[in-house]
Amino acid sequence: MNSRRRFLQQGFWGALGAGSLRLFSRDEHLFPPQAPKGALPVVIATWDNRKATAAAWEVLNAGGRALDAVEAGVHIPEADPNDTSVGYGGFPDRDGNVTLDACIMDEFGNAGSVSFLQHIMHPISVARRVMERTPHVMLAGDGALEFALSEGFKKTNLLTDTARRAWEEWKVKSEYKPIINFERHDTIGMVAIDAQNRIAGACSTSGLAFKMRGRVGDSPIIGAGMYADNEVGAAAGTGLGEIVLRTLSCFLVVEEMRRGKHPQRAVEYAIRRIAQKYPKQAAENQVGIVAIDKKGRHGAFGLQSGFNYAIYQNGQNQVFEAGHYFPAPPK
Repeated sequence: MNSRRRFLQQGFWGALGAGSLRLFSRDEHLFPPQAPKGALPVVIATWDNRKATAAAWEVLNAGGRALDAVEAGVHIPEADPNDTSVGYGGFPDRDGNVTLDACIMDEFGNAGSVSFLQHIMHPISVARRVMERTPHVMLAGDGALEFALSEGFKKTNLLTDTARRAWEEWKVKSEYKPIINFERHDTIGMVAIDAQNRIAGACSTSGLAFKMRGRVGDSPIIGAGMYADNEVGAAAGTGLGEIVLRTLSCFLVVEEMRRGKHPQRAVEYAIRRIAQKYPKQAAENQVGIVAIDKKGRHGAFGLQSGFNYAIYQNGQNQVFEAGHYFPAPPK
């Protein structure tokens, strides 16, 4: 791990000294002004979440609302005990508690969010209830749990045997060192446009493994972990939440698309902003962002190699490798 970090740092500073970081796309022909035929509906998600995009597509293909689609899609990893970074099965904080964050936005600009929520399988649905049934945007901790229970959600033990064993092993040294996500999964961020051109987004996570109790990352923060604007498009992110929070990366992506950037250019711009403002932290961690615009065009980009994404469009559910800002380490 140390040699990888040294390589990434040397690559960054070497490129900076050369006066330019030419590691992102510059070819104009890659970004046609018009989306291909059959661009809508479309759903895109961080990482290889094809089961999630398939669940969302079922809603979209039936003529359903984008908001319903992203909620249905995010339900898949939230209920997967083998996904150690989202919902049930998520790794706990350093005290052994699984705490969840989530947010959701609809085509009208309404938003709902929960943070530091425990014992509830589907925080994304609680976030939607916050949006639709309260005058608030965010509920946290015990208040969020009380609200969820009042809405009929059931308490569930979210700490699986696998997560418990991982926590017990971690406690031997108790080293808190977030690392680049070699496991190729993390927070799920999902955005969609339905056949009626309605845009929605969702984001859900159990946060950094073995984090300090009470830590909240970017995922429940509107504009950081996810942002949707029905006039423009939407973006969702994954990775180290602290540097996403400091740059409000998903809001930035949407605003760059509002200014006319193709989604690919917009996500590259946001990732470059992170790398230039926080070079050391960026070189040692991962952030990936996906985006779609009103035309159904999409973009995806990460700080490091290894970030991939799933997109269901024109009847095809596919996974692609995203481009990256820093050079890939030697094999």
